[in-house]
Amino acid sequence: MQVIAIHIAPGRKVPTRSVVAVDAEAGAGLVGDRYHGTKHRHVTIQSQEMLNLAAADLGHPIDPGATRRNLTVDAGLIPTRPGSRLRIGDVELEVVRQAAPCRLLDDWIAPGAARAMSQRGGSVCRILTSGSISIGAQVDLTAD
Repeated sequence: MQVIAIHIAPGRKVPTRSVVAVDAEAGAGLVGDRYHGTKHRHVTIQSQEMLNLAAADLGHPIDPGATRRNLTVDAGLIPTRPGSRLRIGDVELEVVRQAAPCRLLDDWIAPGAARAMSQRGGSVCRILTSGSISIGAQVDLTAD
């Protein structure tokens, strides 16, 4: 499993922008992202495989950046159990909670997008170790 997309947004209703790498700061979040400096919501991660299933249900393609998740991996299920750990390159993450899709997705993507993304939205994580995350970085889901 590897990172295939990285998106950050400097503010709440500001469009996300795609980047090739981002600095992850332990206890703070992704540098340049709207959630940098928050207590627990440091980074969100989703799976392209789950986006594809949601898009098939919706009948409309879903761009990874439109979901406003920070990291998209190529395949697999993202752990959602609080306390689960994963590693992306040198950066260790801990799952805080499952990431629920926002109703605004119906406006940004297509009507029914939030429903199609239900149980497929990935996870909200906190950053435990600092480092850089880049496109192509390997993801290890067994970092418990």
